[in-house]
Amino acid sequence: MNKILVLGGAGFIGYHLANSLSKDIHNEIHILDSLTRGVKDILFNELIKKPNIKFYEINLMDRNVLDELGTSYNYIYNLAAIVGVKHVLEKPYNVLTENFLMTYNSIEFAKKQKNLYRYIFSSTSEVNIGSLQYLNLQFPTPEDFPLALTNLANPRTSYMLSKIYGETLCHHSGLDYIIFRPHNVYGPRMGLSHVIPEIMMKISNLSKNSEIEIVNPDHKRSFCYISDAVKMMINLSSNKALNKETLNLGNQNEEIAIKDLVDIIIEIANRKDLIIKYNDIESSGSPKRRVPKMDKLNKYFNYQPEISIREGCEKIFNWYTRYIFSNQTKSAN
Repeated sequence: MNKILVLGGAGFIGYHLANSLSKDIHNEIHILDSLTRGVKDILFNELIKKPNIKFYEINLMDRNVLDELGTSYNYIYNLAAIVGVKHVLEKPYNVLTENFLMTYNSIEFAKKQKNLYRYIFSSTSEVNIGSLQYLNLQFPTPEDFPLALTNLANPRTSYMLSKIYGETLCHHSGLDYIIFRPHNVYGPRMGLSHVIPEIMMKISNLSKNSEIEIVNPDHKRSFCYISDAVKMMINLSSNKALNKETLNLGNQNEEIAIKDLVDIIIEIANRKDLIIKYNDIESSGSPKRRVPKMDKLNKYFNYQPEISIREGCEKIFNWYTRYIFSNQTKSAN
């Protein structure tokens, strides 16, 4: 039996990861979350009722409380962090200090485990934003492309810097670790402050023949559906041939412009009556392109994503229509 700790398990990726891990009855899963941003919604409450799952409402900032969980974990997934552009722009100091402390405390806790097989750290594709600005970033982007920092006075730098620091802590921790850099992972329960659910919410709230504004329509993204991302994470976390590596987590095959994404969503929502207005905002801080190179991950796990962008948008639109747009529950942001 594997004993697994998922930090930040009430959040988007953390919830889906824990849910997938729980399907193996040989796994004992402990979920830790402070519920500062993750939420105990209907789905999460159903998850923690499973016999092989325990939930601890604990703030990862408190190292002493962490120690009470014991020393018998085999895997520790660290998905705990302050995320989201709104939070980063409003509280950059908190992002820097709290993301560092949560990562530091979890690594120190991991060092105390007697039979830890692997520590898994969730970083971000945002570590490449400075490289895009200053170093002519390569696309698709490999993991070993040099990292450059954006202006340190820019609030948005705080998030990427906290993740770069977290990656560096892993490198020098002495632990067996894997670092994942998720690239535009999307799916049910991801919150509304992301491009796909934001567009869906706009469309759902507009009356017939209304105008909808789409910002930066020519920007391109390569989206990865959550079930595909979780399969990659779980498979690679237990891969004996893989250790102390940094891996992109995403989908290289379906890069799409935002304007084409909007067309798909409008068709799914049956809202062809809407009038689309495009608006380029060069100072928005959003990178013009983001697509991961997946060769390194595929060397260890040759996985082709199963959910296309259209199928994924259909799934998430149906989910949000049921749970969010109808106000039946709230999501994890």
